Amino acid sequence: MAKKNLIKRPQPGLYTAAAALVGTGVAAFLYAKRQLRPELPTVPHVDVKRYMGLWYEVARLPTRYEKDCQHVTAHYRLMPDGKVSILNTCHKHELEGPVEKAKGTARVVDKHTNAKLKVSFFWPFEGDYWILDLDYVDYQYALVGGPNRKNLWLLSRHPHLDRTFRDQLVAKGRELGFPVENLIFTGQPVTDHD
Repeated sequence: MAKKNLIKRPQPGLYTAAAALVGTGVAAFLYAKRQLRPELPTVPHVDVKRYMGLWYEVARLPTRYEKDCQHVTAHYRLMPDGKVSILNTCHKHELEGPVEKAKGTARVVDKHTNAKLKVSFFWPFEGDYWILDLDYVDYQYALVGGPNRKNLWLLSRHPHLDRTFRDQLVAKGRELGFPVENLIFTGQPVTDHD
């Protein structure tokens, strides 16, 4: 009489079902987590013409395309068709390091506030550029991010932003759910305005 094999081999269908169950659970968790986060508010209105010009990056959340960047600037120019021409400049590794430039365009997607834009450096890919805080008096500083909370930039019209305003923008980013503890403060040259 042959002995019965007491150890059963798992069925291939069982692995598939388990993987599907785990995948569904992870997807449900991520969806629920996203739903718990409130919608990202923007400023009520942006005067696009006043927003144009040169901005210095004060700080940013880490991004692959800005790795090792110092002395970062962004220059915005309004084009006749209403789109915005962008020229980003990065000095690699140090303030006077090799220069890398990236050209792109942006388009306003929320005409009511002008605070939500889509930016493209490589067509057809676009990223969110939402203006979350802004110096309405002189347009001297801004906080910009995306609704997924992965990108955040503190911008200033001068290479260095007064510590009070910088701290206010960081606090605003924290309040909006951005991981501000990961901010990289961008090195900028010292000028006569400092």
